[in-house]
Amino acid sequence: MDPIFNVKAGPFQPQPRWIQQTGWRRQTVKFIALVTALALGYLAFLHLSHNEGSGIWRVTGHNGKDNEHKSGKGSQFLLGIGKADITGPVVEINMMGYADTKQVGSGLRQRLYSRAFIVGDVQHPEDRFVYLVLDTQSGDTAVRYGILEGLASLGTDFAVYGQHNVAVTGTHSHSGPGAWLNYLLPQITSKGFDKQSYRAIVDGAVLSIQRAHRSLQPGYLTVGSTKVFGANINRSLYAYLANPAAERSTYNSSTEDDGSVEKTLTLLRFQRASDGKNTGILTWFPTHGTSMLGNNTLISGDNKGVAADLFEKSFSPDDNVAEGFVAGFSQASVGDTSPNVLGAWCEDGSGKQCSFKNSTCSNGKSQYCHARGPFFRNSDNGASSCYEIGRRQFEPARTLYDSLDSVGTSVVGPTVKSFHTFQDMSNFSFPLANGSYVHTCPAALGYSFAAGTSDGPGAFDFTQNDPNTPNASPVWRVVSGLIKEPSEHQKRCHFPKPILLDVGEITTPYLWTPNVVDVQVLRAGQLVIIVSPGEATTMAGRRWKEAIHDSAASSELSGSSKVDPVVVLGGPANSYTHYIATPEEYGIQRYEGASTLYGPYTLNAYINLTLTYLHHLGASSTSHPAPGPFPPDNANKSLSFITGVVFDGTPIFKQFGDVKVDVKPSYPLSSVVSATFIGANPRNSLRLEQTYAAVEKLDTDFGKWSRIRDDSDWSLIFNWERTSEILGTSEVTIVWETEDSVEPGQYRIKYYGDWKAVGGAVTSFEGTSGEFILA
Repeated sequence: MDPIFNVKAGPFQPQPRWIQQTGWRRQTVKFIALVTALALGYLAFLHLSHNEGSGIWRVTGHNGKDNEHKSGKGSQFLLGIGKADITGPVVEINMMGYADTKQVGSGLRQRLYSRAFIVGDVQHPEDRFVYLVLDTQSGDTAVRYGILEGLASLGTDFAVYGQHNVAVTGTHSHSGPGAWLNYLLPQITSKGFDKQSYRAIVDGAVLSIQRAHRSLQPGYLTVGSTKVFGANINRSLYAYLANPAAERSTYNSSTEDDGSVEKTLTLLRFQRASDGKNTGILTWFPTHGTSMLGNNTLISGDNKGVAADLFEKSFSPDDNVAEGFVAGFSQASVGDTSPNVLGAWCEDGSGKQCSFKNSTCSNGKSQYCHARGPFFRNSDNGASSCYEIGRRQFEPARTLYDSLDSVGTSVVGPTVKSFHTFQDMSNFSFPLANGSYVHTCPAALGYSFAAGTSDGPGAFDFTQNDPNTPNASPVWRVVSGLIKEPSEHQKRCHFPKPILLDVGEITTPYLWTPNVVDVQVLRAGQLVIIVSPGEATTMAGRRWKEAIHDSAASSELSGSSKVDPVVVLGGPANSYTHYIATPEEYGIQRYEGASTLYGPYTLNAYINLTLTYLHHLGASSTSHPAPGPFPPDNANKSLSFITGVVFDGTPIFKQFGDVKVDVKPSYPLSSVVSATFIGANPRNSLRLEQTYAAVEKLDTDFGKWSRIRDDSDWSLIFNWERTSEILGTSEVTIVWETEDSVEPGQYRIKYYGDWKAVGGAVTSFEGTSGEFILA
């Protein structure tokens, strides 16, 4: 028996977007307003058709003696690491996150990846879990179904992976292609569902799990934590301050670490036993993937993608790492965080900060309120700030990694367990600590959802912090009612949220948002991972983690009371259920509260459910919760108005890959080098595990060209532009922002493309720039 998880199921009362917040709801509401006159007819048509420290813990080892697990190896686990390309269509697809219909992909700044981490019990290898970190806005129901189906098709070796032990998390990047989510609401601005975008994520995720599975071997886990400063702020401080002062004071340790956001980064190191080499790391730290701004049209993994790439490429041949080292930078309690750390300012010429209470400017509206990243003055759509915020996560993580043998803590107790169930949150009733029963509500979004945040302000006359009677014009109430007028019961259930979109009660042509949510927790030794389907705010995440920690610590772990559980929260995962605010923050009805789907007791419900099933993580447990009501899989029935590539053409007397604008003969170091080619549509081939662009350097000793950069590198940018719809012509411009570390020498740029004939045949081609000298 593993006594720490011998807890009683029961109620718990904690102590006292659409997609991400920003543009998604802004453009969604705008879209709805513009098509109100056609809405009913259109719908009819559709119907037809831890402890945050890293101190020394003393625990009882397997030999019954006290062992200081500061730098010891701890228990052995079955460990596997894998990574695969999930870059979907980089052009002509609406991007996922801001949901601006005008934000359509035009190229690639950085490839997207699925990073898979498998942890298993050496003695009971059927007890294992997969934690996926995808460079996407979130996890998703259809994507998770697709991944599980893909694993099932691989045969008996992969039968061990299923609903209970596969967690699909997203980094919450707002600069990836969209059109892959399961429910209608996020599909609106992307003109529906795109199978190519969806399959890229699913197939890449499955491949990353295959690679992790093939690498499985005994190893050790070590966990540690550090503080990260300058990478996040609270963008809804007014709502955060509604939480009890006594509670907030417990997290206020300094001016720099005042508790308004979590500054702790938790790092888990994977080390194989055979040779002691490290195979990867998995981190949790909260900051929104909104460094790349809403006017950016280049695909990237945002600041988490930068951090992961920097970490993976930071090693020298002398470092004690295995080939193919993988670094996962997972989200944590991301809900009210922002990477735009200079705060929210009015871009109206006033030079003033936005209203603290409702993020408006002098005209009383939010459109001019924009948050600023570290290099907001650079006209690069947020790229410089994005790289800097990624670097600010990478550097303390790498410093912690380098000292982990001395400051880290071994994960002990070889038990690996997981549970998963589905819960219908449209009317989940449960008791609070005082004995009174409360219940959740069918999903609904409030007026402040449409106001957005300073990371991406809303449109028209919506503002944040609008409980009770919204100040939006009466026309919006009419628009809201045309879509679905909420019942009086629904209004009372969500109070004080004024309902703008009663999305949980709309089923035409299919569900707009989920009512059925994933409830999942993973465990390896004393490490417990809460898998959150929504964006928990800072305080919501703390209450949730504290509840799990206290229940786990109420009995002894591995036979000793001297081991403290390490609890982390990762997400948004498995589905996307918008936000999870505290009841106090919900009452303020800023963006996060208005986007908390299931009413004021949403957080309480999630805590109650995870505590109820926590006993399934005990060492002696062989049971799993009942699966619950399965949510729909809309991958094969979702609407799509996205046109495919018809054909590609070239200008007269030109061929695909010909150079239109060549490089200069020479450049000084740290210059920007570019070349333009006769191109073809990148949607003809996603070139997964390959590249659209490369930089090659001449080895003068052997007269051979070697690749030094490809389109996975932040510094190499692939731009595509349609030049004629009728003729099917396009151009590709490849830009290399040469780094200070680049060696002088002779270089050239390569372009790899695929053109489509009228009959549908796709043919590959290459283009090569002239040679140039960097000196």
